[in-house]
Amino acid sequence: MSQSSQQKLLLLSASREGQTDYLEHALPMMDAFLPSAVKEILFIPYAGFAMGYDAYEAKVSQALQPIKRKVVSIHQFDDPVKAVEDAQAIAIGGGNTFYLLKQLYDNELVDAIRKKVNAGTPYMGWSAGSNMAGLTICTTNDMPIVQPRSFNALSLVPFQINPHYTDYQPPNHNGETRAERIYEYTRANPHRYVVGIPEGTALERQGDQLFLRGAKDGLIFRDGEGIKSIKAESNISWLL
Repeated sequence: MSQSSQQKLLLLSASREGQTDYLEHALPMMDAFLPSAVKEILFIPYAGFAMGYDAYEAKVSQALQPIKRKVVSIHQFDDPVKAVEDAQAIAIGGGNTFYLLKQLYDNELVDAIRKKVNAGTPYMGWSAGSNMAGLTICTTNDMPIVQPRSFNALSLVPFQINPHYTDYQPPNHNGETRAERIYEYTRANPHRYVVGIPEGTALERQGDQLFLRGAKDGLIFRDGEGIKSIKAESNISWLL
């Protein structure tokens, strides 16, 4: 970690935990994370293209009503780059990570979002939106349905993220486990850490401080170092 950071990040593993309603479990974390001055959130719905951007905007807007923040989707603006530059806060929702990143590149938003967030604008993501905060999207769980310009993501944190992390292996399923897939990545990229965050948890960055939020432990993977457990609510700023 070199110069001091102004970043404010809340990177949620998922939009739900168990049988909770959409974003219900995340509302206390979001409310505590967002400064009171933030009244409007610029929402980027690209990952959820299959449901339609209007429907996705409405879904997130309704979910965030209890914390009294207005949600406006970037697809409502003629100039998406200017929308990012003017945003009070930015949120990127879940869906397909490859489609999301392709749209960010096609709309020339990767550098714009990075610059805005590095200057201190709060950023929230869940699922694909959290994956986007890492160095690349190479540890997503999604199918590559489209090909983005690059796999390089927003690089808001200097490591890889695996949302929805689980050790569950369905009965009679003979494919690789999540841990085995991540192990393959670390073998091919031995210089990089991968942080697995289970549903119900989030990574929160406040400047030079990084924490695992929630009631569950997370995991850190790196080639040659095995798998390390991250205790819930622990300070993991050393990853920065």
